[in-house]
Amino acid sequence: MTSLQTYLPTAGRIFLALIFILAGLSKIPAIEGNVGYMEMFGVPGLLIWPTILLEVVGGIMLAIGFKARWAAAALGAFSLVAALIFHTDFSNQMEITNFLKNVAITGGMLYVIAFGPGALAVDARK
Repeated sequence: MTSLQTYLPTAGRIFLALIFILAGLSKIPAIEGNVGYMEMFGVPGLLIWPTILLEVVGGIMLAIGFKARWAAAALGAFSLVAALIFHTDFSNQMEITNFLKNVAITGGMLYVIAFGPGALAVDARK
């Protein structure tokens, strides 16, 4: 295994994980606004807490490579569903960008699912 094959999957996992960890944590001080945003799209506001839990815990699991394929599957599915619910106003360039960002994140998660977390992961220490 080359050093690129050792280190790049770890960097990729961390980059993918950071967006979820930071997004989840940023929802906490702005709970009411986030609940309102969700409800505006017909999503029950009570789902804010499972959303935060998924983003933060799933993000940490992905970052450290613990059950990384499962975390990637959950976060990838979440990203795709979020794109389809919240980012389909294609008359708005920002929403197109957000939609494509979520689809790209899902693509990154498919790589983790297919190829695993790499050598520098909790999962690799079996």
